[in-house]
Amino acid sequence: MTSDLPFPRRVGSADVSVRPARPEDAVDIARVQGTTWRTAYRDVLPAGVLDAWDEAAVEASWRSAVGAPPSPGHRVLVAVERETVVGFAAFAAEAGTVEVATLLVEPRWGRRGHGSRLLAAVTDLASAGGQRRLEIWLAESDRVSAGFFESAGWEPDGWARTLDTGEEPLRELRWHTTLDGNDPDEKDLDGTEEDRRS
Repeated sequence: MTSDLPFPRRVGSADVSVRPARPEDAVDIARVQGTTWRTAYRDVLPAGVLDAWDEAAVEASWRSAVGAPPSPGHRVLVAVERETVVGFAAFAAEAGTVEVATLLVEPRWGRRGHGSRLLAAVTDLASAGGQRRLEIWLAESDRVSAGFFESAGWEPDGWARTLDTGEEPLRELRWHTTLDGNDPDEKDLDGTEEDRRS
């Protein structure tokens, strides 16, 4: 994927880093997603979703998302340890908001800072692009991801949705954070910050 925005900073070291995904990363992105869903999310996702997993179709979908994204605001980043893709984040920017579609690190590579580096890179790109708010939908029962985002300063914003999975419904909560400490929802109609202390 090409973008007018440069990658804002080098994230990582010689051994660990985050970079924009390339089409040839699709096989690794699909592997990370499949492995993570089957291990870390097996109690969160309905069994039918995992049983119907089609590695080739998922790989093709990621190859398309990286090589021919649906809009210039759609991006995919990968976390790399040495030469191995160990995690990824997919997100889209529109109208001042970045929605993180997914941020996953393969469990065997967890607790090494890859998730934090991915989130920092998404935040840097959002800020460089003039976005002010970041959002992600998390399964209500996913306490691990909620803890990760909470530790990064995110919080639920009160919105919930229920997805029809063909089995049990999957309830998700929307989490968010704002850049530069300003919440775009706390503006007067004229665009100035409202003094909430009075």
